Amino acid sequence: MRHVVFVAPYPLQTTLRFSAAIASLDRVKLTGVFQQKPQGEVAALFANVALVDNVFDPAQVVDGVRSLEALHGPAHRVLGILEELQGALAQARQVLGLPGIDPATSHRFRDKGVMKRALEAASVPCARHARLRSARDAWDFIDEVGFPVVLKPPAGAGCRATWRVSSPQELAEALRDTRPSAQREVLAEEFLTGSEYTFETLTLDGRVGFHHIGRYYPAPLEVMEKPWIQWCILCPRDISGPVFDQARGLGQATIAALGLGTSITHMEWFRRPDGRLAVGEIAARPPGAQIVDLMSQVHDRDMHLEWARLMVDHEIRGPYQRKFAAGVAFLRGLGEGRVAKVEGLDEAQRKLGHLVVRAQLPQVGAPRRPGYEGEGYAMVRHPDTNVVKEALFELITTVKVHYA
Repeated sequence: MRHVVFVAPYPLQTTLRFSAAIASLDRVKLTGVFQQKPQGEVAALFANVALVDNVFDPAQVVDGVRSLEALHGPAHRVLGILEELQGALAQARQVLGLPGIDPATSHRFRDKGVMKRALEAASVPCARHARLRSARDAWDFIDEVGFPVVLKPPAGAGCRATWRVSSPQELAEALRDTRPSAQREVLAEEFLTGSEYTFETLTLDGRVGFHHIGRYYPAPLEVMEKPWIQWCILCPRDISGPVFDQARGLGQATIAALGLGTSITHMEWFRRPDGRLAVGEIAARPPGAQIVDLMSQVHDRDMHLEWARLMVDHEIRGPYQRKFAAGVAFLRGLGEGRVAKVEGLDEAQRKLGHLVVRAQLPQVGAPRRPGYEGEGYAMVRHPDTNVVKEALFELITTVKVHYA
């Protein structure tokens, strides 16, 4: 029996899907380290849990794992899915002598400035960048690359706390908010323009054994800046051709440059207006924004289970055939407060219901969420990519969310 410890601050629904995949494997006893005791169907997955005050503290993770080892035997793996948790898990695994991403590799993935230095050293194209410790550093960077630029925390996740700066006035305002200093570094990056895509992998001992490509409509940063945009992700059925061939090479070179051994990865990359490709950033954890579900729909495989097999069984069970195109439309509107009404759901169901494979619809009375995923989503699938693309655009023009 293999003792696998899953770590998360709170036992949320996302936790259930990944931990359920682990629990479904042969010869696995699943335990957990949490800040809050699981309830209901989540609790039923775990043989035992250890509660700690802070799962982002490596020492507390180590203490929690050791208390579980005293009851259930030595741990086989210690796993978690959150971006912000990866550094603590790497340090805890090192102390416990367990396999997995080590602290140095984790730091290369987590700190976007360190990441880009490693990519530059390997001649992997990425945005020009600088670490800002003062306002003077920011103006020097503008002198080098010009506007627009992006300012963000070096260890940020998604587009949280990210500014696009397009003028001297906007830079002055952003610097007042970020207050860069030697103790509070800010990462400045050249603003990459063009079409933005994703590149996901299952990577085993440094070898990419599975990959997936999707496209954002529009880029997430633009969605954060314009809260009325209903964002879409499209995963085409066919990812052959010169551009995607280049993307595969770019993704593999990025993984090699950062020294990854075994993990799922999520990379964002751009095709510039002149056709050149560049890496935005990459993470060594499962993607958010329903992308794991999209991967499952495209390949007609449970990719939560494939992640568990990679991380626990240390194997990739290919080949993986792209049988469908799939996409997700995130539903939100313009305004503040709570959802007052949702228009167009009946019409969307009549036109597109036969294509919908998953949905979480906005609920009247629910508070507006701060992120770009909005108050709900609808996921569609079909063998024809054009059918999926047209369905996504029909969804975001038909369904309207209103707040009050």
